[in-house]
Amino acid sequence: MVRANCSHCSQAHSVETYPSINTALDPDLKSRVRDGSLFVWECPHCGTRNLLKYQTLYHDPEGRLMVWLLPGGEEPPQAVEEAVKALEGYTLRLVREVGDLVEKVNIHEAGLDDVTLEMCKHVTRMELAEKHRRDDFLDAPLKFYRMEGADNELVFSFPLDGQLQVVNIGFNVYEDARGILSRHPDVAPEPGFAQVDAAWLSRYFR
Repeated sequence: MVRANCSHCSQAHSVETYPSINTALDPDLKSRVRDGSLFVWECPHCGTRNLLKYQTLYHDPEGRLMVWLLPGGEEPPQAVEEAVKALEGYTLRLVREVGDLVEKVNIHEAGLDDVTLEMCKHVTRMELAEKHRRDDFLDAPLKFYRMEGADNELVFSFPLDGQLQVVNIGFNVYEDARGILSRHPDVAPEPGFAQVDAAWLSRYFR
């Protein structure tokens, strides 16, 4: 539990937090992470819904996924880094925002690869910028929302001009991104809890 102040009325309340999430021990937490509700609390005084940011380690033993949310900019302890490197077949990721944790879990649950998806976002941003003749699309913070339909269309959301926008792209774009990465084997996350995002990909592709 932590004490948190409502963003609207400033009233302080005790809010439950989950510094460690093991989906094998508490499967219900996975769905609450996937929809983001685990990090939202409603003020009992005024009813405002607030986002609570805190450190947590998400662990899905069955899916062999660990995502460490460290919103304060800290780095995972070295001893932990060394211990988890020995986990065979695990995907280890570091994120800084609640939305990034939600996205990583949803990507994994959809059976997709987050490195390929970042490349897919990169390609999509360039196509949007060319189509709409707007360079600001090049910096659009695309978030994977879901995969839908018989053709496995990928659905991304992003803010633009004060509104939340949604774009659907064909799975062929994901396959093209996978092809691009196959020709660049040097584009690979570093060992341990790697921060795989647009900034990371920009080291290789501009």
